[in-house]
Amino acid sequence: MQFCKTFSHTNENLIIIRMKYIKRQKAIILLADGTIFYGKAVGNKQGTAFGELCFNTGMTGYQEIFTDPSYYGQLMVTTNAHIGNYGVNDDEVESNSIKIAGLIVKNFSYEYSRDAADDSLENFLEKNNLFAISDVDTRALVSYIRDNGAMNAVISTQVDNIEGLKQQLAQVPSMEGLELASKVSTKEPYYFGDENATYKVAALDIGIKKNILRNIAKRDAYIKVFPYNAKFEDLEAFKPDGYFLSNGPGDPEPLTNAQQVAKDIIKRNLPLFGICLGHQVIALANGVSTYKMYNGHRGINHPVKNIITGKGEITSQNHGFAISREETEAHPDLEITHVHLNDNTVAGIAMKNKNCFSVQYHPEASPGPHDSSYLFDQFIDNLKK
Repeated sequence: MQFCKTFSHTNENLIIIRMKYIKRQKAIILLADGTIFYGKAVGNKQGTAFGELCFNTGMTGYQEIFTDPSYYGQLMVTTNAHIGNYGVNDDEVESNSIKIAGLIVKNFSYEYSRDAADDSLENFLEKNNLFAISDVDTRALVSYIRDNGAMNAVISTQVDNIEGLKQQLAQVPSMEGLELASKVSTKEPYYFGDENATYKVAALDIGIKKNILRNIAKRDAYIKVFPYNAKFEDLEAFKPDGYFLSNGPGDPEPLTNAQQVAKDIIKRNLPLFGICLGHQVIALANGVSTYKMYNGHRGINHPVKNIITGKGEITSQNHGFAISREETEAHPDLEITHVHLNDNTVAGIAMKNKNCFSVQYHPEASPGPHDSSYLFDQFIDNLKK
């Protein structure tokens, strides 16, 4: 059950408070291996949502996380115990809509206390038609995923239809081999930034975040963003000074067009920068394979070492795939520039004789620290050369 305050104004000096009683629906989380966790639906809503179960360890930035295209098709478990307590703000989005498939939290805050908030998280989820459940033992759930690996799941108020939900869940495809860039990419090219800027950048949108565009644009660059299926000739017609491959959801292996675009750019030795999914595409373009991680990296406090400078960085990360370290080390044209200090996975690469580099994490960090923002400066320096 949940008591919610509803405020109505009759005049400037009088506020009448009504207490509204909500009988909240029981809900379950059913994992692909048959394990069940229990909770309650947020608000007075009934619903069902399917997706790959993943967790994010960030203590803040939930609105940016929910609208990050890289999370498309995933059920998000937040490890922070309180979600919704600072509301939402129209400026704190990374795309034009919520991209997660569903939300799982411990404590959902119906009230918010931030002056800068435009609305409550409850209303934001309602407007985006997103089903969410709370009162879940998220510590136990995250521990289970950590030990047993990421897997598909369903959240639902159909608590008496376990067998039916199992049958539906069995039909949900695995994230491995799944192409999702087409689900989140722009349909038509568009421009971002000042058209009178010094530099021009062609960006291939395979799930791009708004803050990446902001970071490139504020460094005196004008960007044309192209759909995921654009050819190199389309990007080249913009006559850019450099090229960018964005972050995004799903398995990088099916993105054969993006890989070909990367090959064409690299062949001509044009400046190229890739982030996250774009990083994986560049690796595949060089013949380095990718693999689905057991859990993935999702949070805003991941430690990375810059091999070139010897310095450590605290980074924002969101990926469930990675590139082969063994194949990268053996590749004659690639060098590892960054390493994730928790598990020694490859966090950044550069081509030895080409104007091309990429990182597995998110230097635009929305949310997260700004330790890695220098990478955008490095990209602009490459354009100058």
